[in-house]
Amino acid sequence: MLRTEKVLQLRGQQGRAVRVVREHYLRPDVPCRSALCRSAQCRAACARDGKLLSDDVTHYVVPDCKVVQEYLEILEFPELKGIIFMQTACQAVQHQKGRRQYNKLRNLLKDPRHDCTVFANEFHQHCYLPREKGESMEKWQTRNIYNAAAWYHNHCLGQMPVVMVTEDEDAIRQYGNETEGVFVISFKHYLDNFWPDLKAAHELFDSIVQARRERESESQENHGKEYPEHLPVEVLEAGIKSGRYLQGALNVNKHRAQLEAFVRLQGVGSKDTELQSDILIYGTKARNRAIHGDVVVVELLPVHEWKGRTVALCENETEDKAPADTTGDPMPTGKVVGIIQKNWRDYVVTFPSKEESQSQGRNAQKVLVTPWDYRIPKIRISTQQAEALQEYRVVVRIDSWESTSLYPNGHFVRVLGRIGDLEGEIAAILVENSICAAPFSEIQMSEMPVSSPKNPWKVSPEEAKKRLDLRDTHLIFSIDPKGCEDVDDALSVRTLPNGNLELGVHIADVTHFVAANSYTDVEARARATTYYLADRRYDMLPSVLSADLCSLLSGVDRYAVSVLWELEKESLETLRVQYTRTLIRSAYKLEYETAQGLLDGDTSVVGDILELKGLEEGARQEKLAELVWAISKLTDIARHVRAKRDRCGALELEGIEIRVQLDDKRNIHDLIPKQPLEVHETVAECMILANHWVAKRISEDFPLQALLRQHPPPRQEFFTELRECASAKGFSIDTRSNKALAESLDRANDPSDPIVNKLLRSMATHAMSNALYFSTGSCPEEQFHHYGLALEKYTHFTSPIRRYADIVVHRLLMAATLRGTTGDVKDNIISNKDLEELCRHINNRNRAAQRAQKQSTELFQCMYFRDRSAESDERCVADGVIYSIRTNGVLVFVPRYGIKGAAYMKNKEGLVISCQGAGSCQWKPGSLHRSQHKITSTTTTGDSMTLSLFDHITVRILVQSSRCHAETIKLEIISNTPHHTADTEAAQRSLHGVKSELVKEVSQSAEEAQRAQDRARLEVMDEESREFCQTKGPSLYQLLEEIRELALLDVTEDIRT
Repeated sequence: MLRTEKVLQLRGQQGRAVRVVREHYLRPDVPCRSALCRSAQCRAACARDGKLLSDDVTHYVVPDCKVVQEYLEILEFPELKGIIFMQTACQAVQHQKGRRQYNKLRNLLKDPRHDCTVFANEFHQHCYLPREKGESMEKWQTRNIYNAAAWYHNHCLGQMPVVMVTEDEDAIRQYGNETEGVFVISFKHYLDNFWPDLKAAHELFDSIVQARRERESESQENHGKEYPEHLPVEVLEAGIKSGRYLQGALNVNKHRAQLEAFVRLQGVGSKDTELQSDILIYGTKARNRAIHGDVVVVELLPVHEWKGRTVALCENETEDKAPADTTGDPMPTGKVVGIIQKNWRDYVVTFPSKEESQSQGRNAQKVLVTPWDYRIPKIRISTQQAEALQEYRVVVRIDSWESTSLYPNGHFVRVLGRIGDLEGEIAAILVENSICAAPFSEIQMSEMPVSSPKNPWKVSPEEAKKRLDLRDTHLIFSIDPKGCEDVDDALSVRTLPNGNLELGVHIADVTHFVAANSYTDVEARARATTYYLADRRYDMLPSVLSADLCSLLSGVDRYAVSVLWELEKESLETLRVQYTRTLIRSAYKLEYETAQGLLDGDTSVVGDILELKGLEEGARQEKLAELVWAISKLTDIARHVRAKRDRCGALELEGIEIRVQLDDKRNIHDLIPKQPLEVHETVAECMILANHWVAKRISEDFPLQALLRQHPPPRQEFFTELRECASAKGFSIDTRSNKALAESLDRANDPSDPIVNKLLRSMATHAMSNALYFSTGSCPEEQFHHYGLALEKYTHFTSPIRRYADIVVHRLLMAATLRGTTGDVKDNIISNKDLEELCRHINNRNRAAQRAQKQSTELFQCMYFRDRSAESDERCVADGVIYSIRTNGVLVFVPRYGIKGAAYMKNKEGLVISCQGAGSCQWKPGSLHRSQHKITSTTTTGDSMTLSLFDHITVRILVQSSRCHAETIKLEIISNTPHHTADTEAAQRSLHGVKSELVKEVSQSAEEAQRAQDRARLEVMDEESREFCQTKGPSLYQLLEEIRELALLDVTEDIRT
């Protein structure tokens, strides 16, 4: 190993250039990572590193720094193979293009689908060249990369030509003919000669070059400033520390994108700002070139310049002013003075139509494209394909946004599909949420076990000896939605010889098949979750695992990780818990509706149980009785567990879940709201119980590096609308704690209209903070609490097929439970710092998955109603319930389809809605008057109509089309009276009533049982205190904790979070 020195020019915190001299070590055994290598030492190092550069190519290509920085998107094309990224070029990207571009490069290098590698040329003693005196950084980098390319060619014994691509004309002239077998050409020359038929790459190259020329020409022109310059980073950092400036993420209001954006505070400085709300950024000028999602620095405006948020309904209009009477109370208002982190991504856009193109002028090069996402400003791109792409959804990327330009500059990337075409719209949703839908690579599939009809997978006898075999001792079954293929959980319950019960939750042992840091593991970590859309899903794991070997199907042997509780037979309290790897064979794969039918005593569902078919009557009845007992006992246990959480303040929240029913030709047949069944809660409670106990175990063994899930208490101002709406019905909602909120929502029940409670719970859900994954080493233990579930510790363990967090938790659990019996368990443990970063990534991907699912459901809702005549089809008319009052209309919930939308009472012409005696509505001149709980429409002729919160009205469901954006549902009031159907309301009312009574009955019985246990405990305590002066009652610690909690409960003001 040789030691030398490396001189770096770095920038200090004050912005000054600092010359740093560092020791630099060179070695001869840096792995080349080429399959052509014949060096034994090099091949040994390559084998340890895993990924090798293919030898099945015509040449290797080495891009220089400029090419990697400017054309990385083209280098990402999978057709381009045999790419060697030199360390010099990678470091140039890191230092000059920022973290986002560097992470893209790192992900490309890790992706097994791409035939590329990185070579650490600056650590190789024959490749590194010190920088000469007076030599520019760019010339030194090019010289270093060429020298490494020549060494690489010689190292492979001349078996493979090496092509170095560069934009430096001097380098092409100097090195072009220097080494035989090493060619130095321009990137355009390379594409033209080696990839003449790769049209997409040529189009992308032209787009990038044109965008760069436009930027250069703009910077040379003397434009006036459209926006103020951003402050230097050192000024921003000092301002944040002093409290003058505030930092947060910019969130643009998609309904009023030109006017309103909000900054949610993060990292407030040392001075207390006492701000308890978001900061309003009013208008695009105040936004100062920040784009939705950017982390920005904000300066507050004087109080007299503060504005209120818009309270009127709006249709994503482009106006830059709001009428004075449509805004609420003034709130903290500010302006953006700098951007800490640009979170730019790929954007789906639409080119202007012919009419719009003509209005933009005759310049065919520059085109203003409109993003699919309302929150993103129009983007100026340079292309000659504008006319050909007018009917397509297209992907673009933003390159820059100068202070002299009204709009950001970008470049064209690729075409997705035609506007309105299902596959094109789905592709748009995937791009907007940065979801990768590429198939798994060959190298990932090579890691999978072989399983085929001719050669089915079998349990390994050696592995079976290491596991607890439950195949002949336990009745195990799964309960899942209809058509479910990825069955990752199963349940069991049985009576033990001592009379107690044993509850079992059995989860697919995915980590047995997915080794840590394998190619499959790296891909699963990048995806982080399975993405469920309305008509399809994109798996986190290959289907051989998700739908076969890790799916706990009935009648086949499977590896599992099981949690087994011994429960006291009467009180159902936990006596003992065991975590272990098991070998199971599920007896039944039940659907929710079938399990509910068995629970209700409905014998007609027995025919749906495939596993019982073909049995003799006696055997069938015996097995059926055994199954019914197990489901009933599981339900009893789940009721007990739920009642216990209810007493601690667990919330029963309401979400709207719509299932798209497709026919044989994949056309939309119907939209069906998911009907709640008690068996849903039975399964959910068992999974919650398992997650809770696993969280306790892994956090005890790994207090600083366990992955848990927290649900922070919501901010109190988010409950304002909920409290106001509840007061309209005379209900009072106490939001000081989760227990108070749960009890208030239970009381807020209108016997004549169950939709009221449903809507209030939906509003409470909307007010909640998002639950997040975190590392236990990143925050104090008092912040571990899960607000919604009322549990001190919680994690996700029960769905490793579709959630990467569960895979991490499985590895932690196995490391905790098998410590001392296996090898080095530290291999599966991630450091706190790395786990923090992983949690941020998973949280980000989970939000993307939720958005994509919601957007795809909305897409299918629009397609369903678009194909029907709104005037004549009775399915387009439905009952709606008003849940919010605005200055120009109301927000309405349509229970039949699970739709929420706006219904205007004042149109763009200024006419107001008026309903006649027969119930039909017309538009007439007049005015609207809004109060807290109602809105009144008064015509000039004196007719008036009042709509109040929770009124039932009849609405027509329309689809609002858009060339540039996703279609949206629009509601039109056609009657101020309810819309009655034959059976819908009765079914909802009876279902809600049964469920509420059941929950109430279970809670009451549990509370009575708890009181009986307390009385018995007190009797024992009295006897023992007399005899031994000892107690078995609550400990002193518990008593002091209760006193502390009571002391912290401030009843005079809202809790600040």
